Amino acid sequence: MPLYDCVMLLKPHVKKESLMDLVARVGKHVYARNGILTDIKSLGTVQLGYGIKKLDGRYFQGQLMQLTMMATPNINKELHYLNKEDRLLRWLLVKHRDTKYGLDFFNEEGSRSEFNRFNRPTIYDDDDDADEDD
Repeated sequence: MPLYDCVMLLKPHVKKESLMDLVARVGKHVYARNGILTDIKSLGTVQLGYGIKKLDGRYFQGQLMQLTMMATPNINKELHYLNKEDRLLRWLLVKHRDTKYGLDFFNEEGSRSEFNRFNRPTIYDDDDDADEDD
């Protein structure tokens, strides 16, 4: 299953209980379709570059939330019920591309050698050569 980020911009006056209710609803929706929520971040209140017009006014601030999830590819269509959510100003679903996780990463040939690409620091550096030149 691919990894997705769902970024939600909520109205600034939404209470914490209401916000957690919305996040729980999205989480239950993902779990019901054999997905996993891997991370939930609240980025706090942000100032917007322009006002977002809704039926009850124009908003220049919003609460930003990020949900990271592993879900089936049709999750984008299934989350369109968020368009009718009156607490949300905007939402966006972003797919992580070309990222291998878990067994997919280790089953790929050469995946273990990727760890050995980087030089390991040693306690003996080439600085000893500089001391001999003096």
